[in-house]
Amino acid sequence: MILADENIDSHLVSILRSNNFEVSHIKEDYPGVSDKEVILLSKNPPRIILTEDKDFGEWVYSHKERNISVI
Repeated sequence: MILADENIDSHLVSILRSNNFEVSHIKEDYPGVSDKEVILLSKNPPRIILTEDKDFGEWVYSHKERNISVI
């Protein structure tokens, strides 16, 4: 499963879905949530975070988050 951050274009989300990927899009389902909330959402159920936010991986690293996958 994939959790697409708000900065991911809706067209890309549509392409992933049309290729049978399960994608939850923050822009559609949880607009305006913080990075911390995105991390919490990615944990249950476990999902890969897809983002264009270059600082996101650094935030995860600096807060020593475990079992988080960020692309």
